[in-house]
Amino acid sequence: MRSFLPAYEMETPRDLGEALDRMTSEPGTWKPFAGGTDLMVLLEAGKLPQRKFLNIWNLVELRGIETNADHVTLGALTTYTDVRRHRILAGEFSLLCRAAAETGSVATQNRGTLGGNIANASPAADSPPALIVYDAELEIVSATGARWTPYHRFHAGYKQMDLRPEELIRRIRLPRAKSAWKQYYRKVGTRRAQAISKVCFAAAARVDSGRIGEVRIVLGSVAPTVLRAIRTEELLRGQKPDANILKAAQDALANEIAPIDDIRSTARYRRNVARNLLAEFFEVLAG
Repeated sequence: MRSFLPAYEMETPRDLGEALDRMTSEPGTWKPFAGGTDLMVLLEAGKLPQRKFLNIWNLVELRGIETNADHVTLGALTTYTDVRRHRILAGEFSLLCRAAAETGSVATQNRGTLGGNIANASPAADSPPALIVYDAELEIVSATGARWTPYHRFHAGYKQMDLRPEELIRRIRLPRAKSAWKQYYRKVGTRRAQAISKVCFAAAARVDSGRIGEVRIVLGSVAPTVLRAIRTEELLRGQKPDANILKAAQDALANEIAPIDDIRSTARYRRNVARNLLAEFFEVLAG
């Protein structure tokens, strides 16, 4: 059943300051609306409970990609198409570009934003695993100020975030420190395109003298939130990426994730796929 459109209200603020003031004056009443690629699905299905929105699509304070020697900083309204077309992102952040390329259709990539993908807080989202691998930080702003927070601490539970009702995500900052790491990304879905992931796997590691140094392993669709496999990472540090450690790492990963049975897949399938994707990552490390 479709939603009754007159029951919804949308305003377009002049600038970011006006948007934040509006959110502060009525906390929880007004929610940001950017690309709308997820919200419109709920609206069409008659399942969108929020009634009042602020159209932030044209706010210049939330746009742009800036680079310096240490970081690449992306405005929250950066689209997947923006990511795919950016030269430095393509050269240094291949996992994020791969995730952007596998997110929905071309229309979705033109409208969907990184900030929206994060704030939607779906454990099956495509870009968050890559962002966490790259140690992304989020700038959270409100009418009273701004703060930076590590992205891997942002999701507290299913659809639960370190984001107050009067706050929104302004920027995403990526350290330029992993271009020399070996990197791997794989999204497993029902189809090769325009499918919600059954398992999403992003990983990167520095290999020195044949041994794994620093490593990041992050999965989507295997827990209530996007999951960084910290215990598996700890097991791998200092080890050679060979068959001797692979089995132990696969067992550790299988115990660290918490997949469920749902309409897209089963917990058993997701656990087996996660083990197999870790083996593929090992092939990249050993290659």
